[in-house]
Amino acid sequence: MSTKNIVLSSCVRRKKTQENNSREGSFGFTFGAVPATQSLAITPKVDTKHTLSTVTDISSTEKEVAEPSFTFSAVQPKVESQWREVDWTEERRTSLMKTISSHRPSCEEVTQTRVLLLGPVSSGKSSFISSVQSVFNGRVTNRAMVGCSSTSFTKKLQSFNIRGQKGEDPTGLVLCDIMGLGDGEMTGLTLHDILSVIKGHVPEGHKFSPDQPVRSETSGYVKRPSLKDKIQCVAFVVDASKISTYPKGLSTTFQQLREHISDLGVHQVALLTHVDKICSETAEDVTQVYESRIIRDMMGKAAALLGMSTSYIVPVKNYSSELDLDVNTDVLLLSAVDHILQYADLYFQDNTQNTGLKSDF
Repeated sequence: MSTKNIVLSSCVRRKKTQENNSREGSFGFTFGAVPATQSLAITPKVDTKHTLSTVTDISSTEKEVAEPSFTFSAVQPKVESQWREVDWTEERRTSLMKTISSHRPSCEEVTQTRVLLLGPVSSGKSSFISSVQSVFNGRVTNRAMVGCSSTSFTKKLQSFNIRGQKGEDPTGLVLCDIMGLGDGEMTGLTLHDILSVIKGHVPEGHKFSPDQPVRSETSGYVKRPSLKDKIQCVAFVVDASKISTYPKGLSTTFQQLREHISDLGVHQVALLTHVDKICSETAEDVTQVYESRIIRDMMGKAAALLGMSTSYIVPVKNYSSELDLDVNTDVLLLSAVDHILQYADLYFQDNTQNTGLKSDF
């Protein structure tokens, strides 16, 4: 074979190889043999950046072999329609505030609904409390002290009565802050201590310590808690921007907690915070939260982490660097509170159906 023919043959083989690579969608991703009509399943092995924002449309790539370029048009950051309907209006904000302000437990023995926020360190528990209180104050405030370190800023049990607007009576809602769940003994928060809080044994202001678990000898220990001392709903709080990096054992921890809490007859929901950190569109306009494919997918990851259905989980954007309130952010925050209260009401319904209310667990 002549030198000219050898070079020509080599060029032909190279061109065919490039065309085959184009047909297989080889743009730095390895999808394997995926039918054109089958949706792609993103696995943890795929780079997180691409997992959250890109999915290659294999079918269009096959059709346009002559133009081997990245096809990101199929990766729509938005879904076709809102996956949850929300009325983003001033009227809705006002309506939610009235609902929460007028909330009272459906049990004569109790005047306030106590909700415990429980989650990893820096998940946004304290920020959520401050943000909700800010809505009712009419300006951004930080009543619950907020930290930003890798260890829990909150060291003790603190109960925050969500006050109504100026001139109004306090609401019937109390949000309880507690130490964050963390690695090792740094947090000093154990399953025993958490359950003691839910049962109503732990006094207000109790400082948690790893070598001093809550006992009957603990100062201020409530030996026979009444219904008003107990927690009526637990809201797990997880950071949307950290779900992929949480320790593997955290899922087991959550599910063990949920089992024990369920045994106490306490309903549970979850807040997915910092959604603005994973979706730029939502960061710019919070009304995009239920149109974001990224946030919807992260809701699924949160559900898997917690071992609960996504119907129990609501996304939240807390106030952080802002100095002024935003109507849409308020609606999202107040919707989360309303969601929590619905499940807290179930607790009272469950207990009032029984003729004899248990004074202790």
